[in-house]
Amino acid sequence: MEVREELLSGWGNYPVERCYSVRPATLAALTDAVMRGTQPNYIARGLGRAYGDSALNRQRGVIVQTRLDRFLSFDEHSGILECEAGVSFATIIQHLLPRGWFLPTTPGTKYVTVGGAIAADVHGKNHHITGSLGNFLLDFTLLTASGELLTCSPQHNAEVFAATLGGMGLTGIIVSARLQLKRVASAYVHVDYRKTKNLDETLASFAADHEYEYAVAWIDCLASAASLGRGVVMLGNEASTQSLPQPLVAHPLALPQRRQLSVPFYLPKLVLNSWSTKAFNTLYYTRHHQGLAVIDYETFFYPLDHILHWNRIYGRRGFVQYQAFFPSETASDGLVTVLEKVSREKQASFLAVLKRSGPASQGLLSFLSPGYTLALDFPYTGPDLRRLLGELDAVLLKHGGRLYMAKDAMTTDEAFAAMYPRLPEFLAIKQRLDPNNRFASSQARRLGIVEAL
Repeated sequence: MEVREELLSGWGNYPVERCYSVRPATLAALTDAVMRGTQPNYIARGLGRAYGDSALNRQRGVIVQTRLDRFLSFDEHSGILECEAGVSFATIIQHLLPRGWFLPTTPGTKYVTVGGAIAADVHGKNHHITGSLGNFLLDFTLLTASGELLTCSPQHNAEVFAATLGGMGLTGIIVSARLQLKRVASAYVHVDYRKTKNLDETLASFAADHEYEYAVAWIDCLASAASLGRGVVMLGNEASTQSLPQPLVAHPLALPQRRQLSVPFYLPKLVLNSWSTKAFNTLYYTRHHQGLAVIDYETFFYPLDHILHWNRIYGRRGFVQYQAFFPSETASDGLVTVLEKVSREKQASFLAVLKRSGPASQGLLSFLSPGYTLALDFPYTGPDLRRLLGELDAVLLKHGGRLYMAKDAMTTDEAFAAMYPRLPEFLAIKQRLDPNNRFASSQARRLGIVEAL
């Protein structure tokens, strides 16, 4: 199997690291890479949509699973899909939405693989109602460092299931999985748009989200003083066929065709700064309408997916996404502190997304429990950004919060251990499954999960 020496990055284009990748197309080739590959360790990689270094392995091996992308079975009556780990959410939507089935939860991009989604225990705009993907994961097959294939579920090999769900690929390679999909009548959502004047109004709007399956808010993170935390809250429910506008009734499961846009090159550094971002945020907020609308799935769930290479907006320096969680009891104070720091620093984040979260999943390193999560994008500026994110980490620790591993690129091992109290349980299971750390990543070394050599 060909080994490629290449520069890889996450979606944030920071960091960029030299890795040695292989792309197996069969289970035999995958097993051969794990058991007899020439690199000291490997990490699995899908479509590269994790933001930081969780799917990088500097100067070591990366197993790219995008060629292991076959459907294995689908039960039309129950909605149970079995597929290889390299199948993307986009492929699932393409083939199964026209038959009335959709993902039970989904992140803000459909360009993720099933294996990557399990490794990150992804969540979406409905976490406050349904929780994360792990709640719909029936079982998966895991290739371990010894070459054994383990079938893991909440009932069978439950400890390995819990360590792998949200474990960022460090327990083994997910080969295939069975997911429970969701039956839908249309490819549309009824959305209630509400503009809010400040954070108190934003959080008050979320208080009614038990009436809505989906809830999310765009936050103007550069607003300050009385406008701190202002935003546009979007509350949605699935649209029935009968409730659709007449032109859509004939083909309720068909997504509208729209032109694919693209950012053709990395934009110059001067394009994105605090002034341009503030202007964008002000324009977005003032021109956004309020009230009810019928929105198709692509627009509601994946607003940036129709812009190819949108990550180039931040230029070659790249960017870091910082996704913070605060438990319910400390969320208001914690969010105020974070937003005040970001506004004061005039950091250019125009993608600021707030969601409410519900019960925790079974994953030992899964991200969410009841509370709120705020995602912010920051252009990479070196030491200044490291200082700011270190200060934000301190805010999280003070308020009992944590960072999302799928987005993290900079936190320290000490902060990570304090944020994830079940880390010792995870490490014990990894030690049993993988005593020689055959599975490792740049992130795992940075966070002290595996030894930095």
